Amino acid sequence: MATKKATEQPLDTAALQALDNAHYLHPFTDYRELHSEGARVQARGEGIYVWDTDGRRIIDGLAGLCCVNIGYGRRELGQAAARQMDQLSFSHSFFKTSHVTAIQLAEQLVEITPEGLNHVFYAASGSEANDTCLKLIHRYWHLAGRPEKRAVIALENSYHGSTIAAGGLSGLPPLHESIPYLPLSDVHWVGSPYWYLKGGDQTPDDFGLTAASWLEQKILELGADNVAAFFGEPMQGAGGAIIPPDTYWPEIERICRKYDVLLVVDEVGMGFGRTGAWFGCETFGITAPDLMPLAKGVTSAYFPLSAVMVGDRIATMLIDKGDEFHHGFTYSGHPVGCAVALENIRILRDEKIVENVAELAPYLASSLATLADHPLVGDVRARGYLAGIQLVEDKGKRGLYDPARRVGEHCSAEALSRGLALRAIGDTMALMPPLITTAAQIDEIVAIVREALDATARWLGKM
Repeated sequence: MATKKATEQPLDTAALQALDNAHYLHPFTDYRELHSEGARVQARGEGIYVWDTDGRRIIDGLAGLCCVNIGYGRRELGQAAARQMDQLSFSHSFFKTSHVTAIQLAEQLVEITPEGLNHVFYAASGSEANDTCLKLIHRYWHLAGRPEKRAVIALENSYHGSTIAAGGLSGLPPLHESIPYLPLSDVHWVGSPYWYLKGGDQTPDDFGLTAASWLEQKILELGADNVAAFFGEPMQGAGGAIIPPDTYWPEIERICRKYDVLLVVDEVGMGFGRTGAWFGCETFGITAPDLMPLAKGVTSAYFPLSAVMVGDRIATMLIDKGDEFHHGFTYSGHPVGCAVALENIRILRDEKIVENVAELAPYLASSLATLADHPLVGDVRARGYLAGIQLVEDKGKRGLYDPARRVGEHCSAEALSRGLALRAIGDTMALMPPLITTAAQIDEIVAIVREALDATARWLGKM
């Protein structure tokens, strides 16, 4: 009689949690809480759903980490990876070496990204892509004979990664508290275009111009001759689902051009359809970024891969005036990652998934807007397939809860217990579902969110 394979044995959640606690140091985790409660262990995924080892089905309202754009279980991507592994499992890109899939993917990326971004530098993660941007920026100004242009400006609440460089660039204080000092002394931050909390009595359009003016003020404060670049995400996901007014980004681009400051538009989370267009640049009227980091949705997270789209101005300087550029990674342009990305882009195109987001985004926004009457909800904001539901203690004053009460975390846990994973960013309930999410699934998501809000209100004694 054949022995049953280990993979066919029932999964023992408690045993897996014990092993997890014994050996696995998780990212972005309170280890004391994890070891006390145990991890939720995910076992499989299909479409917009994941199942844990106890058999519970959960709607992944976060698309992994804003990355599983085409959903789980697409065999075509595994098949593309297997074919590439059979043909050429690895090739570096050092020492004047290249390979077919890296070249083909570069051509595809140039075709679908904004005009003028005609060159690609590959890496494996969004953090590495933003680290690469920092090196490219300083290399460019050195070759241009202007090494004094060193200051980099980013947004408060921004997230560009968690390495020492990318974490130091990000505008989230907890990333800075994890290391005793910040090695990047020339990074500065300006306020986010967070209309609900910062706009006061201004209309969103007027506030967009006001928020953009903060960049100009900072440039003048530092001296334009000292400012190298401005980094920003088209919409800030990890910073609180912050969606800028339509007036914001065109004015930011104008200011960058006026003062000869390089513009870096971080599309790691928003690229490949999240905003209802291929890239946030298109949605928010950004015409010519100098650098555009990509990751996450480039492979729908089926394989680690990232890229920096490099504008002609910077690439020409590197090619014509530079010698060796001492930067890169073993896995830059990994053949398997590039093959998966090519197949992912094909699926996005052939199945019109980006068009699906553009078509259903108004329905997602209007469905979530029905939650605005809830006693805990002060603001509901949505663009494309990104949404934020702002919990407030005082609607009239837009007053937030004391962070020590962890109201957002309680609401998130209530949603998870009902089969929906969303993210508590402070007291913002953030949703960023897979781009294949249907109208019926949106209805299910909104119904669970309302139930979670009701349960949280009862916990707070407000219902």
